[in-house]
Amino acid sequence: MTKRNKIIYWIATVWLSLGMISTAIVQIIKMKEEVEHTSLHLGYPSYFLTIIGVWKILGVVAVIIPKYPLIKEWAYAGFFFVMSGAIFSHLACKDEVMEYFGPALLIILTIVSWYFRPDDCKLIPSNQAK
Repeated sequence: MTKRNKIIYWIATVWLSLGMISTAIVQIIKMKEEVEHTSLHLGYPSYFLTIIGVWKILGVVAVIIPKYPLIKEWAYAGFFFVMSGAIFSHLACKDEVMEYFGPALLIILTIVSWYFRPDDCKLIPSNQAK
């Protein structure tokens, strides 16, 4: 892994982790605005916030800890599914463009972090893939 790729990986991964942790905390503590937005506006039950929040924290742990490539793949997939689900939920409710910014940014960071992850975090390392 080149120095450039390592820098890109860590910048994307740190920002992804911060974004997921901060939104997870808001969801787990059931901040009033988050509950109103998720339950009343988007139509999801409030317990959904706890489930998503816990999964995000577990996903960040999986992405940050060394090794365990299969668990990392699941975490990245989970991040992608949750954020794409958020985008589609906002589309279904015909929300303003600003509502898409957070989930879209987190999807981009998920893809960048996944793409630039080190070989020991991949199911099939680059030197073996053909």
